[in-house]
Amino acid sequence: MQSQEDKGRAADLVVSKLAQKIQSGELEDGQPLPPERNLMEEFGISRTVVREAVVALSNKGLIEARPRHRPVVRKPGYDAAFEALESIVTHLLHEPDGVRNLFDTRIIIESALVREAAKNANKDDLIALKQALEANEAAINDSDAFYQTDIGFHQVLYGIPRNPVLPAINKAYTTWLAPHWSQMPRLPDRNRRNFEAHKEIYEAVLMRDPDAAEEALRCHLQSAWKQVRETFGEL
Repeated sequence: MQSQEDKGRAADLVVSKLAQKIQSGELEDGQPLPPERNLMEEFGISRTVVREAVVALSNKGLIEARPRHRPVVRKPGYDAAFEALESIVTHLLHEPDGVRNLFDTRIIIESALVREAAKNANKDDLIALKQALEANEAAINDSDAFYQTDIGFHQVLYGIPRNPVLPAINKAYTTWLAPHWSQMPRLPDRNRRNFEAHKEIYEAVLMRDPDAAEEALRCHLQSAWKQVRETFGEL
């Protein structure tokens, strides 16, 4: 009878082989993983070992596993890298100052982003930022829509440097902080204050003033953190 240690080594080997196939493109992004029976025959392993390997691949962000569906290949990318950290970050967010620490890193990154936008945003970037601002204003009285357009405004800033890591970071922040943000009271007056802060950021970027853009961004996010504290207390 195969020991647990032997099963673990067998699963590790399967994970390594399948990861190589995903990296090489032999198993394409979006393609279902071969059925369990096929994998059992290909590698000479048990169903238990196959399932251990699938869990490991899912934890690495190489496949998307859903109940009652065949796992789907996800070619490694920055999104997958951050998704693989989700369970760790979720744990850390429950540590003292966990949410505050994550939020502080957002302030640091977005401060740099608005400076970059003020100096280097092109015409299309400015149009995209203006459109996001207009959508944000139109949603002031619809709190659910305002939340989404708030995310959309900041998302534009992450795209301006044309660095694929940054949109993935933005997506990760949005996912990790969503459980707290979604519980925030959605009040039109608060929405309007946040819109006015976005407008100030936009105008500073438009005027090519990186100092003013950073100041507006920091004031906005510090105010946002105050709103969080008013809702949840110490985090």
